[in-house]
Amino acid sequence: MASRLLHRLRHALASDGPGEAAAAGPEAEQFPETSELEDDDAEGLSSRLSGTLSFTSAEDDGDDEDQGEDDEEVGPDSPSAGDRTSGEDTGKCGRRGERRERRERSPPPDGQRGSQLLTRQLQDFWKKSRNTLVPQRLLFEVTSANVVKDPPSKYVLYTLAVMGPGPPDRQPAQISRRYSDFERLHRNLQRHFRGPMAAISFPRKRLRRNFTAETIARRSRAFEQFLGHLQAVPELRHAPDLQDFFVLPELQRAQSLTCTGLYREALALWANAWQLQTQLDAPSGPDRPLLTLAGLAVCHQELEDPVEARACCEKALQLLGDKSLHTLLAPFLEAHVRLSWRLGLDKRHSEARLQALQEAGLTPTPPPSLKELLIKEVLG
Repeated sequence: MASRLLHRLRHALASDGPGEAAAAGPEAEQFPETSELEDDDAEGLSSRLSGTLSFTSAEDDGDDEDQGEDDEEVGPDSPSAGDRTSGEDTGKCGRRGERRERRERSPPPDGQRGSQLLTRQLQDFWKKSRNTLVPQRLLFEVTSANVVKDPPSKYVLYTLAVMGPGPPDRQPAQISRRYSDFERLHRNLQRHFRGPMAAISFPRKRLRRNFTAETIARRSRAFEQFLGHLQAVPELRHAPDLQDFFVLPELQRAQSLTCTGLYREALALWANAWQLQTQLDAPSGPDRPLLTLAGLAVCHQELEDPVEARACCEKALQLLGDKSLHTLLAPFLEAHVRLSWRLGLDKRHSEARLQALQEAGLTPTPPPSLKELLIKEVLG
């Protein structure tokens, strides 16, 4: 790049006089003054500005900056180019080099030194704490994309891992959605949040080549960015449509499996739905966390795991608090009493609350079971 700049400078100087221009004409044709050099500069600038932000040591940063400056201002072709330049040009380059050397040797100002010290402290802090800091935003990653043939339809099913704050060894929650699910979410959010959605892009529909590896890969990255952008806007993060997109299909499938007696398969879906709601940290409907805990308690109980079933009941009772009119309170109390008696644990507090509800006529005797309410509940 340095040699090209010197030749351009020489061509410009030569054009000042007619005799010099004629002498430099043949050689100047080898390096025409076109937009090619400007494109190269733009490409180099793009490559220098692109990439991810990373924390490195101060020594590494200095080496990288020095190397970049040397490449830009000197370059591999500079000795031969310098030999072909005039004495005046050589003197200018020498004075420039001396000024640059003096700048490099001179100590940095107090403000710059303080800035470097602060940068080093932040980098050291990051190195020490990056393994313990917990991310506060959800991360989304498409882990698989499968073409599903369900005559007469054919579609791509995208499986996304949803990773949120929590222990690093915890398994991420997963959801499986198709393009039409993402498109419906985008359309609903645009209808209710036209302003915030104006800056959020969405992959457009294609009439053909929807099942090529390139299209699937591009849409996978686009869906990851789409969900990440939605989570970054507080107004959209708490939108009911977004909560339905994440949780509702899982709850409906889990309920269906529970009703048909496939408790082990249903348990995995209930657990995944509970993890999703915990990571989203946003209201997903007033009763959905309680219904999820009811599904977990029923499946654990049917699979002969009373300890986990009782733990789910206790968690639900904590969420209910003093809501004596809630339809799920008496069923959870009844299940907690029965499981506590089976495990030989204290059940007196739950028995007293259940008896008070029955005496007040707020619940029948005996109250409906969790399984009965779960089957009758309409999720939508």
